[in-house]
Amino acid sequence: MKLRFQADSDLHFDIVIGVLRREPTIDFQSAQDRLPSGTPDSEVLRIAARESRILVSHDVTTMPLSFHELLASQATSPGLILAPQSLPIGRVIDNLILLWSTSDAADSENRMIWLPL
Repeated sequence: MKLRFQADSDLHFDIVIGVLRREPTIDFQSAQDRLPSGTPDSEVLRIAARESRILVSHDVTTMPLSFHELLASQATSPGLILAPQSLPIGRVIDNLILLWSTSDAADSENRMIWLPL
């Protein structure tokens, strides 16, 4: 099964747009479509997990701990991709497309992936 992405509310929207422009077949849901502003990290991760989506976030400070807590409280997660805000948007887009084109959903299960690759 191909990777499916869920943007965290902190993820720069140009990343979602850029990925979809370059590869329109990627299933990448924006936060505006699904996540109300201020939703706690733990709930964001649960929403993404319920929908079998890998969460893509800039939140390198609190999201890793929330991800570990999620794994401790339930059996599996589709995964978490962390993209530091210092990473250029184009490089994040390239890395997400590379992951999507070379991986399947099982490859990221229960994994935290830091960009750049």
